[in-house]
Amino acid sequence: MKQRLKDLYSHVSVHATANREHEAAVELLLLVMMADRHISTDEVETIRSISDDSGWETDTFSFDQYIGPASAKVRAALAEHAVDALLDDIDARVASTVLRSALFSAAREVAGADHELDADEESLLGQIAARFD
Repeated sequence: MKQRLKDLYSHVSVHATANREHEAAVELLLLVMMADRHISTDEVETIRSISDDSGWETDTFSFDQYIGPASAKVRAALAEHAVDALLDDIDARVASTVLRSALFSAAREVAGADHELDADEESLLGQIAARFD
């Protein structure tokens, strides 16, 4: 019976895991933004808007406070050619089926915010679609 309940609720985000999931989502969206090695104000504002509209802002999670650490993590993954490892880590932290299904759309929105889509962004979107769509 315990295993059955665990299986039923394994993909539901609870308050205890929500921050980890929101951190992972921000990292993913920043990865999309940085994939072309160009950061635009429009892309940052799109991510901030997605965070606000999705209700991620809480007493224990703030986009503005997490953007620094998340950016450093994403930059390190790009510099070390460890994007697949970062995607694996993000994938493992997002259990909510609702959030998982929204991530690809959010990633596309961020990629299109600067009205330019280069080959690196297209490739990354393909990887995200395979994992989260």
